[in-house]
Amino acid sequence: MNKRKKVVVGLSGGVDSSVTAYLMIEQGYDVIGLFMRNWNDDSVIIDNECPWIEDSNDALIVAQQLGIPFQVIDLSDIYKERIVDYMFKEYEAGRTPNPDVLCNREIKFDIFLDTAMKLGADYVATGHYCRKDTIEDANGNTIYRLLAGKDKNKDQSYFLCQLNQKQLEHALFPIGDLQKSEVRAIAAKIGLATAAKKDSQGLCFIGKVRLPDFLQQQLKTKEGDVIEIAADLPAFQNITYQYNSILPEELPNIAQSIHYSREMGKVIGQHKGAHFYTIGQRKGLGIGGYSEPILIVSTDTQENIIYVGQGEKHPGLNRPALFIPNEDIHWIREDLALNDGEKIEYQLRIRYRQPLEKACLYKMPEGLYIVFERLQRGIAPGQFAAWYKEDELIGSGIIAE
Repeated sequence: MNKRKKVVVGLSGGVDSSVTAYLMIEQGYDVIGLFMRNWNDDSVIIDNECPWIEDSNDALIVAQQLGIPFQVIDLSDIYKERIVDYMFKEYEAGRTPNPDVLCNREIKFDIFLDTAMKLGADYVATGHYCRKDTIEDANGNTIYRLLAGKDKNKDQSYFLCQLNQKQLEHALFPIGDLQKSEVRAIAAKIGLATAAKKDSQGLCFIGKVRLPDFLQQQLKTKEGDVIEIAADLPAFQNITYQYNSILPEELPNIAQSIHYSREMGKVIGQHKGAHFYTIGQRKGLGIGGYSEPILIVSTDTQENIIYVGQGEKHPGLNRPALFIPNEDIHWIREDLALNDGEKIEYQLRIRYRQPLEKACLYKMPEGLYIVFERLQRGIAPGQFAAWYKEDELIGSGIIAE
């Protein structure tokens, strides 16, 4: 008699992970439910927005309904070290981090995966809306592919853009072929306690937080100037390019972000600390009286200055290209990694839910240049750019300054 494969399901207390556990049972796996406790400080969590105690209780109830073993594991120290401290460091440097991408790479598919393996598991299963399949290379080696979820409104493949082949080998995504409505229908049909529970928001396994309160735990308020940059600044006229005919030597200039200085604009207000703001932000400055909305085009945490412009079409807000240094390039499909001097066209996004945009990747000795067919709004250092070929996520990287 063949031994049943064992899978550990990351039960978060939500409907997606609940149905994931049910589907794993239906597919004949020996299932264990694990809840990750990643946070201990409730002072920055908005009331009634996914507190961990409520979530862990819901996860326990679902495990009891499904008749599977259940444990709570405390990863709060590791989470603080790898995710929270990273967030503080990135914001302090004026960068825009994505903790959910890091949570998947560093927690769910690293520490959590290791814990599952020590329990004798063959796989971990999560409630992500994405899919996995396999192909073979010319030598007969198995290659794991990460695919977008069938529900385009819920596709979460972007959040997994930093996974590697070893992590994908042991990952299962049972709801990736389903629509959200189908997931809820399954939960309701079998009477799961989480069937009608609303989706969680905010940081991975923490909940929805008051970001200013969260950042002010370590980053102090520091008043500084808000400087308006005119749309006709001469520096904006220096960036010209033809998408289909770019020479390699033109790439650094096209991808270079403009470094602003006080002399380039005029002071129109004050802020509470440049590290609390990000490129593209339009709320929180408290500056009004303009015909078009004021948006942040750049932040300078060294000088504690925020540079802003009027309107969504301001040239400081919309850039044609970005750069990823070698150390921050990641290929899920290692067999498709570009060599120096090579280029290829893919579809890209730089944030979750952004529609995919056509772009060309150029691999140069210093790193990867990505030039978009259309100008992109709000490119910020620290964000993850992820590139796709149709439904498959090929690779990703952290955007440089």
